Amino acid sequence: MPVYNKLVRDKILEIIEADGLAYNARILESSELLKEVKAKMIEEAKEFYGADNVQESVEELADILELVHTAISALGVSYEELEAIREQKKAKRGGFEKAIYLIDVEDK
Repeated sequence: MPVYNKLVRDKILEIIEADGLAYNARILESSELLKEVKAKMIEEAKEFYGADNVQESVEELADILELVHTAISALGVSYEELEAIREQKKAKRGGFEKAIYLIDVEDK
């Protein structure tokens, strides 16, 4: 029997039942949710890193975005607030559009 011990999407249990399988699961306490979202985000980021094509990449990004929505909800922050912070950081430090890859910086 495979052991997962991880956060899964809301309809996964229904899918498992439809396959005629049994499972053990529980609802996370609010104090546990953010930790598990962070762990799941690392998992999805690794899958995005390993994606071989556009379709896989976009699907992994969709998973990451879903986790972002869950994380901000757990933190009590709106998407608009998150977006405002993203825009502030971009205005101050820039985005990543120029694809700059820093090799090193000389010491003074």
